[in-house]
Amino acid sequence: MLRLLASTCARGLGGGWGSRRLVPGGRARPVAGLCDLSRRLSRQASDAPRNQPPSSEFVARSVGICSMMRLPVQASPEGLDAAFVGVPLDIGTSNRPGARFGPRRIREESVLLRTANPSTGAVPFQFLRVADLGDVNVNLYNLQDSCHLIRAAYQKIVAAGCVPLTLGGDHTITYPIVQAIAEKHGPVGLVHVDAHMDTADKALGEKLYHGTPFRRCVDEGLLDCKRVVQIGIRGSSMTLDTYRYSRSQGFRVVLAEDCWLKSLVPLMGEVRQQMGGRPIYISFDIDGLDPAYAPGTGTPEIAGLTPSQALEIIRGCQGLNVVGCDLVEVSPPYDPSGNTALVAANLLFEMLCVLPKVTVV
Repeated sequence: MLRLLASTCARGLGGGWGSRRLVPGGRARPVAGLCDLSRRLSRQASDAPRNQPPSSEFVARSVGICSMMRLPVQASPEGLDAAFVGVPLDIGTSNRPGARFGPRRIREESVLLRTANPSTGAVPFQFLRVADLGDVNVNLYNLQDSCHLIRAAYQKIVAAGCVPLTLGGDHTITYPIVQAIAEKHGPVGLVHVDAHMDTADKALGEKLYHGTPFRRCVDEGLLDCKRVVQIGIRGSSMTLDTYRYSRSQGFRVVLAEDCWLKSLVPLMGEVRQQMGGRPIYISFDIDGLDPAYAPGTGTPEIAGLTPSQALEIIRGCQGLNVVGCDLVEVSPPYDPSGNTALVAANLLFEMLCVLPKVTVV
C-alpha cells in the first residue's frame, strides 16, 4: 500500500495521470495533488513532518483513499501521537445490526472535515502526528475471539505511546479496548455518553454483548469508579431502579431530562474537577443523541441530547488526561442520508482536538 502511494506521488510529479493541466495559450502546468500538498505542509513543520489532511482548495474531496480525514494509512502506530482505528464489529448488538459498516461510513463523511477548530482554537495537526491505522481484523463469527483480537491490537497501539480514537462498531468493543489501556495506565476515569448505561450482567445467558461492557470493566477493576460519569441516560426499562447498579459503584449518572433545554458547560466544569489529572477514557455512543439528529443507530431512544450539547461535553474534556476515545454504534443501513456518520466524524475530530498534547492557540 505504501509503495503504491509512493509510486503514485512519483507519477504525479513526473507527468503521469492528472499531473498537468492545459491553460490558456496551450501551455501546461503541474496540478497540485495530494503528494504536492503533503510535501508543502511537511516543509512547514518546524521540528518534524506531521501528516495533514489535504485541503479541498488543492485536492477535490472525491479524490484519494477513503481514510479518516484523508490522512495517510499506515500499518504501525510507531512514531504516532494519535491514530484513528476502525473496529467493524456488530455481533454484540441486541436490536438492529449494521454497526460493522460504521467505520467505513464515518471515514466517507470525514472528507468534509478540515484541519483547524476555530471555535476552540485547536489546530491538532500542528501538535500531533496522526494517521489512520485501518481496521482491526475481527472475527464476525465469534465475539469472544473478536474481543481477544481487539485487545491484542490495542495493546500494540498503546505500547507505542499512541492515543487511539476508535470508529465503531457496537459498544462491546469498548471492553477489550479499555482492557488494553488499563494495562498501561491502571484504572481509568470514564466520560460515557449514551442513552443506556451498558452495565447489564447478561442477556440470553451471555455475559458479553453491547449492553455489558462497563459491567465487565468493573468486574476486572479497569475503571476508577469514583471518576465515572454517564451522560444522556434515558428510555424505558424493565424496573424502576435501573440506575441502582451504576450508582452503587460510585458512578455519576446524568439523566437526559436533566440536560434538556440547557447548556452542559456547567456540568462539564464539575466533571473536570471529578476527573482530576489522572487518565480518562471517552466513550461516546451515538444513540446518546436524539434520533432526530442521529437516526442511524441500533437502539435509538427519543428525547436525547443535541449535537451542540455533544460538543459541549467533548470540548469540556479539554485539559484532561485523555488516553483514548471511541465513537460507537453508527449503523449505516439506518442512516440513508449519512447525517449520523457525519455527526460521528465531527465528534471524533473534536476528540482529537482535546488530546493532551494539543495546545489551544
